Amino acid sequence: MQEFLDMGGYAGFVWPSYIITFGLLALVFALTWRLLKTSERRLEALQAARGRRPRGKRGAGPAAPAQSQSQPQARETEKAPAGAAGESR
Repeated sequence: MQEFLDMGGYAGFVWPSYIITFGLLALVFALTWRLLKTSERRLEALQAARGRRPRGKRGAGPAAPAQSQSQPQARETEKAPAGAAGESR
């Protein structure tokens, strides 16, 4: 076990690099989490100012309303058959 912790004589370089790396990862995670929460609060405030009801946590709002029968549905454009006028090789 001591041989592993000694890292072949390079423990003075290896362990501080691990500590710095994991410390920076924790810092990035904390700052990102804080920015997410700040952005969510700001979005809720903006939605409330426009008179919209906030959706709740992480966009878990009601499903989109179904398309009514009076609205035409989008059609796919029909492709011209091969050899049609204007087509060259």
